[in-house]
Amino acid sequence: MDLKFSFIDSLKRICPKAWQKLAADAGPFLHYHFLSALEASQCVGGSSGWQPKHLLIEDNLGIAAVMPLYEKWHSYGEYVFDFAWADAYAAQGLNYYPKLLAGIPFTPVPGDRLLVRADLNVQLLWQDVVRYLQQQCQLQHYSSIHLLFLQQADSDQLQPLNCVQRHSIQFHWYNRRYHNFGEFVATFNSRKRKNLLKERRKLADSGLTFRRLSGADLSAADMDDFYQCYCNTYLKRSGHTGYLNRAFFNALVQSMPEQMLLVQAHKNQQLLACALLFYDHICLYGRYWGCIEEVDGLHFELCYYQGIEFCIEKGLLVFNPGTQGEHKLLRGFEPTLCFSNHWLAHDRLHSAVHNFIQHEKQQLASYKDNAMQFLPFARGSQHSG
Repeated sequence: MDLKFSFIDSLKRICPKAWQKLAADAGPFLHYHFLSALEASQCVGGSSGWQPKHLLIEDNLGIAAVMPLYEKWHSYGEYVFDFAWADAYAAQGLNYYPKLLAGIPFTPVPGDRLLVRADLNVQLLWQDVVRYLQQQCQLQHYSSIHLLFLQQADSDQLQPLNCVQRHSIQFHWYNRRYHNFGEFVATFNSRKRKNLLKERRKLADSGLTFRRLSGADLSAADMDDFYQCYCNTYLKRSGHTGYLNRAFFNALVQSMPEQMLLVQAHKNQQLLACALLFYDHICLYGRYWGCIEEVDGLHFELCYYQGIEFCIEKGLLVFNPGTQGEHKLLRGFEPTLCFSNHWLAHDRLHSAVHNFIQHEKQQLASYKDNAMQFLPFARGSQHSG
């Protein structure tokens, strides 16, 4: 069967229903509305350093597969760090940018990256995709290909294609059929359970109240409040207002509110902080947070405990609260491997990166084993290894 490969510079060039049919079970961040909101709000494109270059694959039946793909002119907003690789290229007098990147901008969430029609063989298609992208690197002078936060099965398939598998670690919460938050915390050892409950009780005793909004309960005014918190926190920490703008968030609340969860904290009817999360029928994804007033423990309540309660209520199996943060361990979030794959056009530097990644894997395996020792669960309780 003949396949036609091409790049499209905007999601506007593809039928939303056609994209969404392929992405139906791929989670909120591969939703047409999410990716198109990034483009329409100019969070990607323009001078952002993220140039849409989505891969479109067609056959005699129409659209066979798509991939969210970007031409990158820097390495920010990816969360799989390759700045040292760029430095190695520069030391050789070579250009590391632009590079090709398959992933979701500013969203380090594992998931599908190649959205394929049900009648096609995914494994064979990956071979064709990698071959095509490697050819384009040679023709259009891209330094490398980076496929970020893949499903493990896809990542494993790419290793024989000379796309080196790299590991990273996030901390995820797993729902073991808990009926309520108390049942979850009952799996902790006594001291750590008391510390967590004391942390929550202190906020409640100080007069803070919490509200969870999703679907039709979300309004444009709620998103304006959230955006104020988001910008305020980014300004304090980074000196800028964040990668994402008001237009992006406003577009989402109009197009996909049923997959959004906004958690608010109030005191004396005044908004103090917000956390914005997304969810599907399996997972909850913590993404954005901000506060007007910093209160000890408030971040943990909005970004972790409220999310755990929501998962238990909705029967969601996994809560991915975002990258980094060893403090998540003490709150029952378990170290979890994530996968990405990389191919560099320069043979010698590709070999150097391969060697670096193999050494890094050993370090991460040791780190993961060590991190497991800091989980709060009582001896004999069920938790992942």
